[in-house]
Amino acid sequence: MRRILFFTYLVLFLVTTFSSCRDNASKVTETSIKAPTLEQQRSLNQNRQWNLVWEEEFETDLSDWNVWQSGAFNNEIQYYRPEQLQINDGILTISIQREKIIGASNPFDASPKEFEYVSGRIETKTTYGPSNADGESEYRFMAHIKMPPGNGMWPAFWSYGSPWPTKGEIDIIEARGNLPMEFSSNIFYGAEPNIPLTNSENIVVEHEVDVDITADFHTYELIWTANSLEIKFDGATLHKYTADPTNFISSLFGQKQQLVLNTAVGGFFFPDSPSTTYVDTSNMQVDWVRVYKR
Repeated sequence: MRRILFFTYLVLFLVTTFSSCRDNASKVTETSIKAPTLEQQRSLNQNRQWNLVWEEEFETDLSDWNVWQSGAFNNEIQYYRPEQLQINDGILTISIQREKIIGASNPFDASPKEFEYVSGRIETKTTYGPSNADGESEYRFMAHIKMPPGNGMWPAFWSYGSPWPTKGEIDIIEARGNLPMEFSSNIFYGAEPNIPLTNSENIVVEHEVDVDITADFHTYELIWTANSLEIKFDGATLHKYTADPTNFISSLFGQKQQLVLNTAVGGFFFPDSPSTTYVDTSNMQVDWVRVYKR
């Protein structure tokens, strides 16, 4: 009799336990199919791995880049030409030197103009930028650069799309060679060619760092999302632009832009400094450039 009761209790226990486990499994399944909250989704995005889209190590040539040969804009006094670009031991060097030369005013105006300096400018042949496509809601542009020292030097790492500024422009770094512990970031956007709607008073941000950016290589970085542009220096966030009506960041989303490396000379960036006070020579060096998405 005791043995019969024991087996009876055992069967009841197993049936109850199995039923409970099945109910719990059902509850887990129901919970797991609920959509994540906005905060949970943001956390998931932050934890997703970045995927390398393209990189330039400057080991061979500049076949992935368009090389400028002309003047530019902004009242600058340099003429860009391929001879100022050299690759040695995995480093791209942009050489800037004082030299009088006559050349095309800019890529859209072949009329001759006299320039006081020669320098170099390259732009990626491929355009990049975030969109609603799966796996590319965020983009990350990075470059490891040693900035050129000296008054009059205007190095930059930036991106833009054509026709300017309808696809936007993002200046990750613009520096002055005579202020080696400072640089700025900036944004441009306009609905019509050559007419920006952005106002520099609202979007130019000045950054101060505790190192001389002309003395060694440092990493400059942009993280571009639908609602923000994050500027980073050696891995640390310096500023995060958040989308609002004055910066048009939301209008940049879905656009594609070329990456640009160049050193301009003088121009509007040095309004109270005559060219006679500029250094005669300088070098901008680039170790690598990388593009990621996630």
